[in-house]
Amino acid sequence: MPTLHYRVVDVFTDRPFAGSSLAVVLDADDLDTGDLHKIARQFNLSGTAFPMLPTHDERMAGADYRLRSFTPVAELSFAGDPSIGAAWVLAALGRIDPGTVRQACGAGVLPLQVSGAGGPVELTGGRPTTGREVEPGPVLQAASLPPGAPLDAPAARVAGAGIDFVYLQLADDRDVVRAGPDDGAVRQLGSALAVDGLDLFSWDAESRTAHCRVLSAHPSSGEDPATGSAALGLGAYLVANRLLPADGEASYTVRQGAEIGRPSRLECAVVASGGTAVECRVSGAVVAVATGEIRRPPVRR
Repeated sequence: MPTLHYRVVDVFTDRPFAGSSLAVVLDADDLDTGDLHKIARQFNLSGTAFPMLPTHDERMAGADYRLRSFTPVAELSFAGDPSIGAAWVLAALGRIDPGTVRQACGAGVLPLQVSGAGGPVELTGGRPTTGREVEPGPVLQAASLPPGAPLDAPAARVAGAGIDFVYLQLADDRDVVRAGPDDGAVRQLGSALAVDGLDLFSWDAESRTAHCRVLSAHPSSGEDPATGSAALGLGAYLVANRLLPADGEASYTVRQGAEIGRPSRLECAVVASGGTAVECRVSGAVVAVATGEIRRPPVRR
């Protein structure tokens, strides 16, 4: 029976059964999109990643490999935990060397810095952007929070570094804890604003730490335990809202996932120039959880 080898890892954590759970399936280059979807649905994890050989154009652009990433219901153009987890697995298997590697995905060809001996992986996101401000009322409603919840910013704001999210800064950490997705409202707002989800957070200026809840606008996804792409875009938001310096490099930490039993820690950095983010990076630890083989979908004739 033909099979594919896989690894399951937890990303953005230093212990198993925390962070974001990811299946990395190897040598699936010949499978079509429908078959990749089938495998992702079989694992039914928050993410399934398929590292593949780059196309000719991607190789000419400097890519070492390409990555296709799926939730159980949709393919993602770009995501942080599949990018970091897949690079970690490829390095652990000796398929890529530690150091700088370049991954092709829907957000372009992006660099990753892979540590040796199972260390953390750092991902540089796509071009940072900050978009328009958004009335906070619909965001609070989508997060099942009352209209009068205390805010540390007068409006929500769209930002991103590869894919976009809408960010809303809450003044009270307790409201971050009691937030929860109204799935229909989250999807509706995501579609209206053309974003992948909502990032509700409180900010500790002294430690430069954000306590985040990220509510995905993808069908059936709900709340994410760790969202590298949202942590990247948060850097653009923090610079635009003067919570981090307008020039130079600054680091910050994202805590996420504890409320759904998957605590995660994302270490981030943003480079700014003239009050605008020009580069955002996120890094995290990865822990191996399982290894095995999965049956290859049958060839359709």
